[in-house]
Amino acid sequence: MQLTTVTLLYLIVAAAVLGGIRLLSSPRYARWGNILAAVAILAAIILVMAQNQLLTVGSVLIALAIGSVVGAALAIQVKMIQMPQLVALLNGCGGAASALIALGEASGPLGAGAVPVSTFGVTGLAVAVGSFTLSGSLVASGKLHGVLNEQAVMLPKHSWVTVVVLGALAIYWAVGAVLQPGGLWLYTLILLPVAVILGVIVTIRIGGADMPVVITFLNAASGLAAAFCGFVTENALLVAGGAMVGASGVLLSHKMCRAMNRSLLSVFLGFVKLAPDQIGEGKSREGTGTDKANANALSVDVLRNATEIIIVPGYGMAVSQAQFKVWELAQALEARGARVRFAIHPVAGRMPGHMNVLLAEAGVPYEKLFEMDAINEEFRTTDVGLVIGACDVVNPAANTVSGTPISGMPVLKVYEAKQVVICKRTRSPGYSGVENPLFYDDEVLFLPGDATQMLEMLLEGVAGQKEPGTDEGEA
Repeated sequence: MQLTTVTLLYLIVAAAVLGGIRLLSSPRYARWGNILAAVAILAAIILVMAQNQLLTVGSVLIALAIGSVVGAALAIQVKMIQMPQLVALLNGCGGAASALIALGEASGPLGAGAVPVSTFGVTGLAVAVGSFTLSGSLVASGKLHGVLNEQAVMLPKHSWVTVVVLGALAIYWAVGAVLQPGGLWLYTLILLPVAVILGVIVTIRIGGADMPVVITFLNAASGLAAAFCGFVTENALLVAGGAMVGASGVLLSHKMCRAMNRSLLSVFLGFVKLAPDQIGEGKSREGTGTDKANANALSVDVLRNATEIIIVPGYGMAVSQAQFKVWELAQALEARGARVRFAIHPVAGRMPGHMNVLLAEAGVPYEKLFEMDAINEEFRTTDVGLVIGACDVVNPAANTVSGTPISGMPVLKVYEAKQVVICKRTRSPGYSGVENPLFYDDEVLFLPGDATQMLEMLLEGVAGQKEPGTDEGEA
């Protein structure tokens, strides 16, 4: 295959991937964008195999069939609520692939002769970044799935341990690339376990509240590893594809950090002092909350009479799989003449777009979903702010209490609504550990219990089927 033809095909594939990513920004065309990007990646795999004559046609088809079956099985079995851990796992697979290819090159002809310093360094980066992505992604996936402790796990002097390991890795990478002790194979083999250890140390200290940042950062790392791997194998398409993934991950990480008013350093190194009075049983409570029986009846009453309603979904909605009931309730309210909108915080859920995907699964039109900046000032003119399983993203303590993990984080101003109704299992703090004073406000209608059950109660009341809190035999 001539070089000019290969270059032209590379450009077509790269353009198709970019086109698919562009279509993903529109809910109407997102499915087609996903298909276009997937076909383009498949074409890229076949193109690279054909150009380098790496495998026979039969072996390529077998490999593609195996991968397709595994991917389809995961896609069918994994529930929408489990999507964050699947994304984290796939990031790790991308990092592992890059590290393995770079190791293969280092143990083959590339490492047999004299190797330039630049090749030494780039190969080391591919192995190190890929290995870091793999271990970090496995820990993140385990936390999200509940296999590992979801809260931050702190080692003694954890931040300084992270800095020391990172510094040792960087120094060995730089010095080893120049001195080249033992050859390329030994060099990369030493980098691998140190990078794996660094990935574990960095990720275990991340709690659930910061998980969206972790996922986007590891996504960027997997793309960066692929780009380095492209330099090692001298494959321009892999460099371009990895750069696109890395750039998108960096942009998303920046967006997530800005939404939390934090920096990547504060997320990963945790140089933040916590105010002890604001963690766990803190002093941020105001009142004792409305009596449950009264809250049930009053919540139905205010929803029946409301004309402007904003619903704020949170991770509790995802855990309870209540998105379908949320949409049923919204439709019942609209049938009574109310305008219902959904306010989505950028870090609601466990990955960017988590709430959007769950609500789309339930059939909520995308036009009813509003980002925080677009709807935050609308709460003050809203009759009811209905919170479903959210805590940190609606916590006013973020703006009033200093020295906590969410201090300074922009939150949805649901507390400015004329009436606030909250459906949440308990009044316990969210992943940040900071109590929410909104849950204890006597003016707020707090409905403790499973989100799906509470929404069923509200739906029955709004639809007029029976009075809330009334047993079937008492009608």
